[in-house]
Amino acid sequence: MTDAALLQSILASIPEIVVVTGACILLILGQFVRKEQEYFLVWASVVIVLIAALATLMLASEVRPAYEGMFIVDRFAVFFKFVFYLATVLTFLLSRKYADIEGIGSSEYYVLLLFALSGMMIMASATDLLSIYVGLELMVLCTYVLTGFLRQQRRSNEAALKYVILGSVSTGIFLFGVSLVYGLTGTTQLDGMAAAVTGDPLDPGLLLAVVFIVAGLVFKVGAVPFHMWVPDIYEGAPTTITAFMSVGPKAAGFAVILRVFLNPLVAASNVWIIVAVIAVATMALGSFVALVQDNFKRLLAYSSIAHAGFAIFGVAAGGPDGIASVMLYLLIYSFMNLGIFATIIMMRNGDFSGEVIEDYAGLAKSHPGLALLMLLYLFSLAGIPPTAGFFAKFYVLVALVERGFVTLAVIAVLLSAVAAYFYIRIVMVIYMREPGRAFSPALTPLVRATLAFTAAGTIGIGIFPSWFLRLAQHSLFGG
Repeated sequence: MTDAALLQSILASIPEIVVVTGACILLILGQFVRKEQEYFLVWASVVIVLIAALATLMLASEVRPAYEGMFIVDRFAVFFKFVFYLATVLTFLLSRKYADIEGIGSSEYYVLLLFALSGMMIMASATDLLSIYVGLELMVLCTYVLTGFLRQQRRSNEAALKYVILGSVSTGIFLFGVSLVYGLTGTTQLDGMAAAVTGDPLDPGLLLAVVFIVAGLVFKVGAVPFHMWVPDIYEGAPTTITAFMSVGPKAAGFAVILRVFLNPLVAASNVWIIVAVIAVATMALGSFVALVQDNFKRLLAYSSIAHAGFAIFGVAAGGPDGIASVMLYLLIYSFMNLGIFATIIMMRNGDFSGEVIEDYAGLAKSHPGLALLMLLYLFSLAGIPPTAGFFAKFYVLVALVERGFVTLAVIAVLLSAVAAYFYIRIVMVIYMREPGRAFSPALTPLVRATLAFTAAGTIGIGIFPSWFLRLAQHSLFGG
């Protein structure tokens, strides 16, 4: 690599450099911060992310390949990076009070979130299977530790152990696929893999490689049959980390899936039928199993599985409309899911966890404003108009119908009706039941700001859905 190429590569990766450098500095400074000064950690972390966001915006005007084809800055990567910034900043804001209650306030908590963010950013820009792996490992190693951050709680330790074991298996599956691709094609670059498509049918070895890569990636988004880790990890992890994992790493997984699935090698492997089956199975399992859940976090875990299935329908549709619909879906999901988790975090006060659905009985009578916010998020997750969640599902269905997958669209609608039931059940508990206890929500200014922002996003995208769809379409590969 020449000096000029190296300089261009460093310039293209400035946002990642900012986040990693900021995390290292924060790790050192955190050792000198007293407990009463921990607000400094929150705001320093937010400033680091905002500087990275500004650098990303400045780089968005043109396509910037870097590191000899292993990394790229394009509008597609920029779109996903801003989803990651959104998830990370809101997690920081939610974490302050929660960290005090749970006793986990330390600089390492914020540093690990920043390193996880840098891994997701690398995944969004990666154009080589090895750089995808580097970003993936940086992200998951941090989330392993964050999952077990409640060291005194057995379920948190158990969740972290399960996550490490199952995550390591999925990474091994992915790497096995990568090794097969390299052995059969002589390259790990996504563009270079296209040259391996020389005939029809595809070489059985390459087909096997594609299947292993797909299996490793769908684990990261919690799709069937690699979903078994999601409920236990969501329930055992600190609620702020559950909120983060439900949005950031999931969006990063889909960013990689979209890049990989549009590669000619994957297209020639004819795995679209497998993708459609995964979508149906994932949404069906998530929707039906969620019906019998009493723990709010486990219910949202199965809800997350169901939403992953719906997004995979957009992947199966393919084409520009399918990709744009998935991108818009993930943006909308970020707002409404972080919002609903913010309400759970807000209810965590004293000995009250807010993790059982029955805990919310009669909330509308004592806190009508908070109940209205929960109604908004739950209706959006259910896909009830005119919330943003309705349009997230609508554009995926449009992409399916326009590509001729009418049967898949009908199945998606029917399963959405099943999923709507468990969201409405929570609404009924909130509005139709008598209060079982006095509520004392931890409504700090930062939590209020998070609730206001997520509610504005959920309503705003519902009012102007076409503008945000055009934003997603404008962020497709190229230009």
